[in-house]
Amino acid sequence: MRLADPTDPAGTPARRGPRPQGSGPWAWLRVCVAGLAVLAGLALPAVSSPPAWAAPSPHAYVADNGSNDVSVIDTATNTVVGAVPVGNGPAAVALTQNGRRAYVTNRDSNDVSVIDTATDTVVATVPVGSGPEGVALTQNGRRAYVTNRGSDDVSVIDTTGNTVVATIPVGSMPVGVAITQNGRRVYVTNFDSSDVSVIDTATDTVVATIPVGARPLGVAITQNGRRAYVTNFSSNDVSVIDTTTNTVVGSPIPVGANPAGIAITPGRG
Repeated sequence: MRLADPTDPAGTPARRGPRPQGSGPWAWLRVCVAGLAVLAGLALPAVSSPPAWAAPSPHAYVADNGSNDVSVIDTATNTVVGAVPVGNGPAAVALTQNGRRAYVTNRDSNDVSVIDTATDTVVATVPVGSGPEGVALTQNGRRAYVTNRGSDDVSVIDTTGNTVVATIPVGSMPVGVAITQNGRRVYVTNFDSSDVSVIDTATDTVVATIPVGARPLGVAITQNGRRAYVTNFSSNDVSVIDTTTNTVVGSPIPVGANPAGIAITPGRG
């Protein structure tokens, strides 16, 4: 199809000055191409690119028991970049999987502070039992389990509304707490009764009580959820629990004096 020349509204050829050599729209096209060629030869000022956006480095949150605050450490520089005032006697801190919230147990004020990690400010204070000590969150971040050493129970916090939705009686002086990866079981060490309470998260009830060594303190669960390892503070050993049968397997593992914390590397174990 042959292209027609531009026309005025009446349909007659528009006369807007002399036309370049040649005829039809191809002459105008030759002019445009020539102009672009000239423009390409000009030295235009360089436009600097905006600086690349860098994701914030991870932060570490430290419960400062004596100063009633939480120190925030920038792990890229290993410097303290903030301090968040919380309740009295902060003891433990746990983060949601997405890192957006930190839950801090305040042993002396009987509550839990919830920190928004984007602003490093407390956005909620949740009253719990007496002497809250340990805290652990389910993998999906919907529940926080808090051990209350003074009232011998565990508070269950719904993290959506930051309210306590259940209180579960356990052994004497619960301290340590760990949750299986699938979120189905919670293991709680009871320091004074020398046993471990196993909580079913579907019903928030104790489904097993497991005798271990003297004064259990720390607890950690393997990645596949098949074993729980418990430090026994006064018998200087570690009990290994088969989480399928909720029984201690083998003999306690002798370790150093007064074992407390414990952590397990990822793997098949």
